[in-house]
Amino acid sequence: MPDISVIRSGGKLTVSQQIKLTAQLSWPAMMAQLSSIMMQYIDAAMVGRLGADDSASVGLVSTSLWLFWGICSAVTMGFSVQVAHSIGAGDYGKARGILRQGIVSCLMFSVVVAVIGAAIAYPLPHWLGGNDAVSPKASLYFLVFVLALPLLTMNYLGGGMLRCAGNMKVPGGLNVMMCLLDVLFNFFLIFPSGQIDLLGMHIPVPGAGLGVLGAALGTVSAEIVTAGAMMWYLCFRQQGLDIARERGSFRPVRDVIRKAMRVSAPMTLEHAVICGAQIAVTVIVAPLGVMAIAANAFAVTAESICYMPGYGIGDAATTLVGQSYGARRLDLARRFGYITVSLGMVTMTLMGIVMYICAPWVMELMSPVSGIVDLGVRSLRIEAFAEPMFAASIVAYGVMIGVGDTIIPAAMNFCSIWLVRLPLAALLAPSMGLAGVWLAMCIELSFRGAIFLWRLLSGAWLRKGL
Repeated sequence: MPDISVIRSGGKLTVSQQIKLTAQLSWPAMMAQLSSIMMQYIDAAMVGRLGADDSASVGLVSTSLWLFWGICSAVTMGFSVQVAHSIGAGDYGKARGILRQGIVSCLMFSVVVAVIGAAIAYPLPHWLGGNDAVSPKASLYFLVFVLALPLLTMNYLGGGMLRCAGNMKVPGGLNVMMCLLDVLFNFFLIFPSGQIDLLGMHIPVPGAGLGVLGAALGTVSAEIVTAGAMMWYLCFRQQGLDIARERGSFRPVRDVIRKAMRVSAPMTLEHAVICGAQIAVTVIVAPLGVMAIAANAFAVTAESICYMPGYGIGDAATTLVGQSYGARRLDLARRFGYITVSLGMVTMTLMGIVMYICAPWVMELMSPVSGIVDLGVRSLRIEAFAEPMFAASIVAYGVMIGVGDTIIPAAMNFCSIWLVRLPLAALLAPSMGLAGVWLAMCIELSFRGAIFLWRLLSGAWLRKGL
């Protein structure tokens, strides 16, 4: 089995070896994504047992939370990509310096974002069209997550740095641990005390009975524990990036910050406008009723298991292309781009087929309410047809991030979702209901995949890198 160090050493890699190396890095990255998706399934399934109003309170602010999480995650990528380039060039001292500056800069940025989030937590559900039964719980759920953003950002930074160094196993393993902790914390925090009947014995089970608040506290607690473990491994154990073993300055340097902003600023803006569009979709769905809000949120969560492999392969693509680019092996970077995108499209096509078949069982896992299940199944089966092209956009974006090309891909994402998805959703929702919103999404994702494939094949992304 080939090792990623072959890229840095200049060794020859056959096409077969490149495919094996891609699979080698993609598998643990996909497992990390799977654990993250399973956390969303767990939260949705547990909260779904509390009723439609509680489900809607979580669904109402979920897209807004993605906005805040995504902005902080995008900021960390500006430093992770530079670390990948430095490691590809064999300059570990520079990589450690970038890591130190990344820790300070990302913490400062995430604190500012958390303050902004806390300031809008109360009015946000009302802005999104929530009623009095849903809004108070939605505000509290949102507030818990945004207050924890600085620590959650360290989780994103630690995982991104380890993956860009070629270490996919540790982030994957820690994310599996986070999933298990989420189950444990949520179980005791969401539901009230009760008992389990086992072999004729009545075993008391303690519970806080916090409902929606418990779901937020449980997930945040699991992520904070994981963030601590991720940063400890990165700073003390990861070869080449173990900054705890030597002294160095944490003061941000202009050139590093400038390059980080060149990568992160378009990604941050792009994520903000995409999540802004998703929030706008929530506003379009809200007048359709509580059932539609809950079904939309659960369907979005359920569908995420289809694109989980795409983001995992996209992470591997960023690492492989980034290190190849840092080592000045442009032909190798191009080939890794083609291989990873092809692998992503095949994998997500299979996942789309599975989702189409299993949609009823997945939605029944999310909610016992038949009206929510029926709406969700119809939505998922519409979306399943877009999975191959959605994969192309996800993985091609990861390829382009690897070289630091983010401005044009960010503009492509922005134009696709704002000029195609939103107008179509607004046009179709009044006559088709929630199905119209998801049909608009299916059409837009297919269009987005097509334009990303065009840019990948053109090779323009290699000329626009750092």
